[in-house]
Amino acid sequence: MLNRANLFCLAVSFTLASLGGLRADDAKPAAARSINVLLVTGGCCHDYDFQAKAIQLAAAERGLKVQWTVVNDGGTGTTAEIDLYKNVDWSQGFDVVIHNECFANTTDPDYIRSITDPHKAGVNAVVIHCAMHTYRAADVDDWREFLGVTSRKHEHKSNYPVKVVKPEHPIMAGFPSDYKSETDELYVIEKIWPGTTILATSTSEKTGKEHGVYWTNQYGKARVFGTTYGHSNETFGDPVFLDTLIKGLAWAAGQ
Repeated sequence: MLNRANLFCLAVSFTLASLGGLRADDAKPAAARSINVLLVTGGCCHDYDFQAKAIQLAAAERGLKVQWTVVNDGGTGTTAEIDLYKNVDWSQGFDVVIHNECFANTTDPDYIRSITDPHKAGVNAVVIHCAMHTYRAADVDDWREFLGVTSRKHEHKSNYPVKVVKPEHPIMAGFPSDYKSETDELYVIEKIWPGTTILATSTSEKTGKEHGVYWTNQYGKARVFGTTYGHSNETFGDPVFLDTLIKGLAWAAGQ
């Protein structure tokens, strides 16, 4: 059940003067209008409060003006249905919805489509880590098509090198050529959906197979940015990961 403790708004508005030391690329989003972002989080296996705060701080530090609404709901299990999505107007007024929830065993098709239908109609999104395994037990593919990738399992934690395959894309601008992830899980990508463009990959230490770790997806009228990284608090303290995440958020918002 939503309450004042897990649903709140945080307005972030900074000038370049208050964020001294920014690079020119970092400063660009600050000239654009403020964007309204809904961050939905909760479920199994991760420190969602820490991650939510890290995302908000990273946006502010990089000069992206955001009006935040954060919903942390569903407890710590794998089968919850978040009350927010039961309101037919749940997505109205938001430029981007960030999905950082983890409910692998929720399977009701109507509930899942109450989330994906507004996205298909044009609500942009960012999807992080366990969002890829959310609703993985469902028979319908709507959520997986929305994500842009299908994944049902992950490999062990490690520091995975990341290879950029679309260096011309603005999300990957300035991404270090020698970058390794903080200790994180590599998700096994079973399928890449037709609207998806893989931006960067990491290689399995078990099989030698490359898997997409950053990508974009066109889902109906919506722009979707995704990453399978984001398991650990160390990842959410990593400047390169946060740079990429906030660039992905700005891209999804059309900035």
